[in-house]
Amino acid sequence: MFESGETISDIPTALDLPFFIRLAINLISLFVLVRLCYYRKSPNGEFLFSFYLFGIGVFIIVHLLHNVKMSMGFAFGLFAVFSMLRYRTESISIREMTYLFLVISIALLSAIGPIKYWELLLINLSIGGFAAFAESALLISQLTEKMVQYEKIDNIKPENREILLEDLRQRTGLNIQTVQIENIDFLKDSALLKIYYLADQQEQKSVRQLPPIKSLSEKNR
Repeated sequence: MFESGETISDIPTALDLPFFIRLAINLISLFVLVRLCYYRKSPNGEFLFSFYLFGIGVFIIVHLLHNVKMSMGFAFGLFAVFSMLRYRTESISIREMTYLFLVISIALLSAIGPIKYWELLLINLSIGGFAAFAESALLISQLTEKMVQYEKIDNIKPENREILLEDLRQRTGLNIQTVQIENIDFLKDSALLKIYYLADQQEQKSVRQLPPIKSLSEKNR
């Protein structure tokens, strides 16, 4: 690990003032991205906890090791460890993966970004600002989706689309904008539908934590 005649006491410490300044920038940036952007739309404490620790862990590892001479085998071994951890965990949505990528990006920039501190903070906060803009209604329509099991098989025909939408609105009480047919079961005369509807802000926060709607036929029993 060390050069000839070198001991661990000969290596300059990285826990200096620049380290703590960059750590503070990293923590502030993570708070803006994770707490003010992600958690505001998806109040999932498990991912919130993971994002914070992942961002802090990546920052510390990269900052302390960016000057260390590592062999190619060690680098590939480290990559393999992260790959195994990723593939053995449960799958997460594209949205969470995107935020995870942004968390890693902020941690890397904060750890070794070769720019001034105020420029680093500005860039990191800009990432959070872009994420907040992407989550807003200015960029995308705030439609919420749910899965329903629908038993009136005749209404899924293209010519009966308006009848299908109106029936779903009356039976669910939701302001449904469009519907997508996911699967058709002719043996049970039912179809699995994905409905897209306008929801208020409070429901948008909580709907990600709820299981899919039960079958409409079961709901009316």
